[in-house]
Amino acid sequence: QVQLVEAGGGLVQAGGSLRLSCTASGSTFSSYAIGWFRQGPGKEREFVAGISLSGRATEYADSMKGRFTISRDNAKSTVYLQMNSLKSEDTAVYYCAAKWTYSFDIYGLVDDYDYWGQGTQVTVSP
Repeated sequence: QVQLVEAGGGLVQAGGSLRLSCTASGSTFSSYAIGWFRQGPGKEREFVAGISLSGRATEYADSMKGRFTISRDNAKSTVYLQMNSLKSEDTAVYYCAAKWTYSFDIYGLVDDYDYWGQGTQVTVSP
């Protein structure tokens, strides 16, 4: 099993930036594909970005492309989500999730993932 802890959320003005981190413990981090998801008020949880085991492959939801960057440091068991040009509609609780896998695929569905962090709140003021 793996435990995930997110950090880095907060309040930021529109146009600003935040960097979220997701630190794992309890298992071999490099065996897990990682995804970031978010859930806004009254909305379903949605895919934000995903990264493969090695970090060489990444994928983003359309509305995040060009603004968000996902990366990982397997030596530190940490995945990052750099968020730039934030908009009020980015306000949500952001979760990281892990899927144990042998492949270098990226997974974009909530049901693909086995482990979840507790989430970190991101609030973007107009």
